[in-house]
Amino acid sequence: MDKSGINKKIVKEYIEQIINTGNTQNISDFISHDYREIYNGDVHNVGIKGAIAHVQGVHETYAALELKVEKQWSDNDYVITKYVMTGIHVGTWMDIKPTNKPVEIHGVNIDKVIDGKIIEHGGSANLLEPLLSIGGISINKD
Repeated sequence: MDKSGINKKIVKEYIEQIINTGNTQNISDFISHDYREIYNGDVHNVGIKGAIAHVQGVHETYAALELKVEKQWSDNDYVITKYVMTGIHVGTWMDIKPTNKPVEIHGVNIDKVIDGKIIEHGGSANLLEPLLSIGGISINKD
């Protein structure tokens, strides 16, 4: 398997074994100690502890969480993953109290893999439709 294939496999296994299960016991098998997350162009050096907090927070917000990989591409050290995440909104999300409604979020993650570990994570998700579907926001048609 070439480097691109190996990197895609690392990201997919991280999603399946850590994100989908919520079990962070082996997270250091996938995440670098120098791990950073990128949001709105800002780099946050969060390390493994930050990655664990992220996984736990997502599971506190969504019961029955499943992130399904629809497609992956790789360019050198970067892996782009198109996904669909499903779950039940059971925790506060964007200041929206739990609705106990199912939610489906479509998005793209971009992960950088160096020496077999994810060192950088960022991405984008379509949140408008999920927020509308759970009643978190509404469109005033007046």
